[in-house]
Amino acid sequence: MNVWLAIALTAAGCYLVKLLGLLVPADTLERPLVQKLAALVPVALLAALTAQQTFSAQGTLTLDARAAGLGAAAVALLLRAPFLVVVGAAVLVTAGVRALTG
Repeated sequence: MNVWLAIALTAAGCYLVKLLGLLVPADTLERPLVQKLAALVPVALLAALTAQQTFSAQGTLTLDARAAGLGAAAVALLLRAPFLVVVGAAVLVTAGVRALTG
């Protein structure tokens, strides 16, 4: 029962947030600061999520194969590789490090 209550509350909260977004005046959304923040906040959140998932295991700082894969992806990005090459490099390096270290 608690799970369904949590699901219902989450759904209602999501709906209310969406409704509040629709009620924001259009002139507020056209301000340069708001537009700049709207462009940068998702990138920052994705970077934080990536870092947390890469360097954390059971609440502790961890350096393992995931960090090597992220490093390979960063190098591929610096070399301006296409997205699929970036993902492929990360997968191959992560798998290789895991195979070598057990």
